[in-house]
Amino acid sequence: MVQKASSIRTHAVRTHAGRTQPGRGARGVVGNVTRGTTNPNRMRRVDRWITGPHARRILSLPADPLAVDLGYGASPITALELFTRLRSLRPDMRLTGIEIEPARVAAAKPLEVPGLDFRLGGFELPVPGRPALVRAFNVLRQYEEADVAGIWGLVCSRLAPGGLFVEGTCDEIGRRAAWVALDADGPLTLSLAARFGAFGLPSDLAERLPKALIHRNVPGERIHGFLGALDAAWLAAAPLAPFGVRQRWVAMCRGVKDAGWPVHHGPGRWRLGELTVGWDAVAPGPPDRPAPRVMEAGAAAAGR
Repeated sequence: MVQKASSIRTHAVRTHAGRTQPGRGARGVVGNVTRGTTNPNRMRRVDRWITGPHARRILSLPADPLAVDLGYGASPITALELFTRLRSLRPDMRLTGIEIEPARVAAAKPLEVPGLDFRLGGFELPVPGRPALVRAFNVLRQYEEADVAGIWGLVCSRLAPGGLFVEGTCDEIGRRAAWVALDADGPLTLSLAARFGAFGLPSDLAERLPKALIHRNVPGERIHGFLGALDAAWLAAAPLAPFGVRQRWVAMCRGVKDAGWPVHHGPGRWRLGELTVGWDAVAPGPPDRPAPRVMEAGAAAAGR
């Protein structure tokens, strides 16, 4: 029987840090069965980011590193895609797909090949050793905000030294996406990614924010200020619209970075429809200081 994801709170337990964690069932599995909907190539934007800006991290791992696709859903297609993309970077990369629903694991088992396997489990990550990479997409979105800190802490506690946990959400065919990158010390960055033409304003991506932020897009919260700054920079770059959405997006990214927002990377990533910002600038809570103001329209249009 499929539980409602919200029921996980009734089984929460306290960690040593005072945070909540999902409770364990009779099988020792942590979590609840969720919808499991997925589609081919849905995760292409986050996979491109993992194998792009974090390529050096992956290449520096010890031999035979392990990745986990946590909660891959009713079809294992996105786990297979991540395995293929990681193998193009590291031929010795191994990947385990983990699902909490036994029927989904059974359906994926015939697709196993050397280096790729599927297991029953949840946030406890039932794999030997410590994974160097964990990707969980469209999973925590179906839980409650109060569960997020405990789940983050549990998964990050299982990471190998230098490991990365990427948690986020995207729409049904991957046109809009947002994700948080974490390591053993906690959240590092928030990334937004979109297909050009799939939005009117950058703040349209708010509907795909990770669970930790999606309810925080209200005045007085950091993420609300950041999305407002993106919209302002996007509107300021309107004179570049005749040159294409890509040029306008790059100008927007440059505008918020020049205004003082901790934007990572540069035009090479921006041209892909990505934008990554330091977590401290968008973390839940009021800004520590007034949000940086975006440049005026003329400066943005000039593409400084």
